[in-house]
Amino acid sequence: MKAIVITTPGGPEVLQLQDVEDPKLGDDDVLIRVHATALNRADTLQRKGSYPPPKGASDYLGLECSGTIESLGKNVSRWKIDDQVCALLAGGGYAEKVAVPAGQVLPVPPGVSLQDAASFPEVACTVWSTIFMISRLSQGESLLIHGGSSGIGTFAIQIAKCRGVRVFVTAGSEEKLDFCNSIGADVAINYKTQDFVARVKEETGGQGVDVILDCMGASYYQRNLESLNFDGRLFIIGFQGGVTAQVDLRPLVAKRLTVQGAGLRNRSVENKAVIISEVEKNVWPAIAEGKVKPVVYKTFPLSEAAEAHRLMESSQHIGKILLVP
Repeated sequence: MKAIVITTPGGPEVLQLQDVEDPKLGDDDVLIRVHATALNRADTLQRKGSYPPPKGASDYLGLECSGTIESLGKNVSRWKIDDQVCALLAGGGYAEKVAVPAGQVLPVPPGVSLQDAASFPEVACTVWSTIFMISRLSQGESLLIHGGSSGIGTFAIQIAKCRGVRVFVTAGSEEKLDFCNSIGADVAINYKTQDFVARVKEETGGQGVDVILDCMGASYYQRNLESLNFDGRLFIIGFQGGVTAQVDLRPLVAKRLTVQGAGLRNRSVENKAVIISEVEKNVWPAIAEGKVKPVVYKTFPLSEAAEAHRLMESSQHIGKILLVP
């Protein structure tokens, strides 16, 4: 098969389409012929050499895909050959075929194209497993999403709105903020021109939000604590603003705050299967009803993966970027 290979750690230009061996199919796996894969920021870190794949995972990039099942491991019962599916991967999506544990596979949601279905697994599993399964974000509460126009952000806005949550977002341009508003955000804050703590306080009568989904890490840590209501939960899923911060811990105690964090890629196969099952039960119906829609900014041929990485690193995009073999 053909796959994108990282020829040496570095910039986008190190990504090259090459002929490689087909993936090996385990007894509990399905082999998917990839119709589309989607970019995630983790892919750019792996390309630079700073985010190696978990032990036993594919060396190739790509944390999600959609496609058609081509063969089945001997223990697989739910799926059959030619089923149209999408899947959460530990790697290997930037290729013509990928083997994936059957518990990480989802049906293509009704009303969504096979191609667009590639935009859902990583964002749905990330958002559902963090602010819903761990932070217990509930109807009537409020949520602040940093990077509201990202793939994760655009998904989180929609799923939170369908569950009766008041949604705040930050983003860096008026175009991005307008888009966030158009898919349901209640309060959109330009972090380049406005102090998000002050805006959150102003919009909540001085109280703050109940939950924050944060991709920035250190640079926002203190301000996030200041933006939370009593019993608030800060959930950290990324470190785009660094990993080390000096912090005044008093708000944690004064407001009974909880700081949480999690990744998805390094979880066990069993753990991912639980998340997938919860996503199918809780998120897929909202997609089927049209309450959560795919947000795809641009699609590239797989051979142009370098160009797609340049776009992602420019942060000009809104939503997801796809690659099609």
